[in-house]
Amino acid sequence: MRIRQATASDAKGVASITNAIIRDTLVTFTTTERSADSIAQDIETRSPAYLVADEGGEVLGFATYGPFRSGPGYADCSELTIQLAPQARGQGTGRALIRALEDVARAQGVHVLVAGISSANPGAIAFHAAIGFTEVGRMPEVGFKWGKRLDLVLMQKILGTNISVAPDTRDQGR
Repeated sequence: MRIRQATASDAKGVASITNAIIRDTLVTFTTTERSADSIAQDIETRSPAYLVADEGGEVLGFATYGPFRSGPGYADCSELTIQLAPQARGQGTGRALIRALEDVARAQGVHVLVAGISSANPGAIAFHAAIGFTEVGRMPEVGFKWGKRLDLVLMQKILGTNISVAPDTRDQGR
């Protein structure tokens, strides 16, 4: 297995993984499946922050991040997504993807990674805790899928990048 930057040719494999999760689980609150073309656009837009794990050309999983919220105050905080094919779970694939994604994030000046996890996915909560994420909030019943109200668990990891920020001079002289 190798971890590498995703390319547009990986979009079909990513779509296969994510659409099965959308269709068959409560892991995501999303109900609309993704096209390979829309995923290829995401790969292009987010590069280099879009990684895949592959073995013999088969996509086993992916990890990516994008903006957490809009506005300049959140510029160094990103929200991640990681999803694995069933055969890749429990094999170290997720850990390898996250380690590599954290390296990319640090290089891009990301200070905090946030994970929004469905309460129906205790395995993901345990996984993120095991790799250094801390639960920082729980939003009761904000998700709804298949007639069920679901909590959103917010977890974060401070990457500790050293970012030089110009001092705020707005209050000087008052």
